[in-house]
Amino acid sequence: MLLTHRPVSAEDVLTICDFPQTPQELFFMFPKAQYPLTEAQLLASIAQRSDSTVVEGDNAVVGFANFYSFQRDGVCAIGNVIVSPKARGKGVARFLVETMVGLAFDRHRASEVQLSCFNENTAGLLLYPQLGFVPFGVEERVSQDGRRVALIQMRKIRGDGRYRMMSLFR
Repeated sequence: MLLTHRPVSAEDVLTICDFPQTPQELFFMFPKAQYPLTEAQLLASIAQRSDSTVVEGDNAVVGFANFYSFQRDGVCAIGNVIVSPKARGKGVARFLVETMVGLAFDRHRASEVQLSCFNENTAGLLLYPQLGFVPFGVEERVSQDGRRVALIQMRKIRGDGRYRMMSLFR
């Protein structure tokens, strides 16, 4: 599948709202949202964040992410990461996170990119270290069903040797 990325558009929102298939998937993507994800919830999140980005493959939107924190020459934090159920296991998450890292380092000149992953999100916990992210903290949170869960904070430092400059974002 050939993957491309672009800024999110209003026409993408309903498609993205269908990506989380369970309350747990929505919790991993957007802990403050109520299942099912609605257009209003997603639009409110997009309005408060930066660089909301979609990945397209096979002429369809197959992934979404943005920055919930972004500081020029500082730290960009990736959030709202989600992949279409039909596109999972096909490299979309890898492409999406690498795209967001490129935006952070090149467009925002960030010195560090952070993301957080819940301890029950096995796919994320296996992917992010492959992309050069290293755990640096753990926060206790409460899951959507009231259980204690761990939110693992990870970061990737500019110049750690694993980042390739992507001239596409200049």
